[in-house]
Amino acid sequence: MIDTPSLAPALAAVKAAFPAAAPRIGLVLGSGWSDVASAFDKLGELSYADIPGYGAATVVGHAGKLVWCRAAGVETFLFMGRRHYYEGIGWNPVALPAFLLKSLGAKAMFLTNAAGGVNADWAPGDLMLIEDHINMMGVTPLLGAHDPFWGPRFPDQSHVYDRDLQRLLRKAAQAAAIPLRAGIYLAGTGPTYETPAEIRAWRALGADAVGMSTVPEAMLGNAAGLRILGLSCITNMASGILDQPLTHEEVTETTRRSMANMRALIAQFWNELGAANTL
Repeated sequence: MIDTPSLAPALAAVKAAFPAAAPRIGLVLGSGWSDVASAFDKLGELSYADIPGYGAATVVGHAGKLVWCRAAGVETFLFMGRRHYYEGIGWNPVALPAFLLKSLGAKAMFLTNAAGGVNADWAPGDLMLIEDHINMMGVTPLLGAHDPFWGPRFPDQSHVYDRDLQRLLRKAAQAAAIPLRAGIYLAGTGPTYETPAEIRAWRALGADAVGMSTVPEAMLGNAAGLRILGLSCITNMASGILDQPLTHEEVTETTRRSMANMRALIAQFWNELGAANTL
């Protein structure tokens, strides 16, 4: 359950740090994605530790900074790292990016992550456009008393991921000559990696990639009226596909090797976004 009124101090801190900020979109950078920030012109920076209720990032590969920035004329809030439900901190820190973006007038939220590959035809380093998701976390951040800030009591999820933004990301991938997969992302609670039996079951359900994030933020942002876009970097093959243990070090190493494509795709998408002027 989200205690929305208690998020007000976070909004006040961000407004105090960036009084002229008017972001049109937010970009949440998952594990290993932080170097994408070099594609943007920085206007200001604020540590998560200095945002009430957010707290410093605790996971390797998450820088823990909010960057006010711009690229291709598009004012952006860059969330360098995320807070996760498995950290045991409740839903408020997970909800903060969507809360701040909506409160400041942004129209869209772009979510990235590092994911395990469930589709056996794929390989580490592939980038996957998230077309839809499966929530296997066994919980939703919208549980509890209804708060109109987060939209209707029963949000429609027919198209959580905005189709026009998906088309724009595909156009950016083509322009930058970067291969782009497309598929279904499944979220488990974590922090354990999945068992081989779970991966077999989830492949049968239609999952192409698996992770421990993104779905809660997508659900919240969509319900609140933000346009959502999602992108995964396949950093390892999920449990049981290859006969080897899974480690977070493999995740960060794969994103490091894939960073040139990750950065180029994000930069080109912002070019397309600026030219389209759709936000």
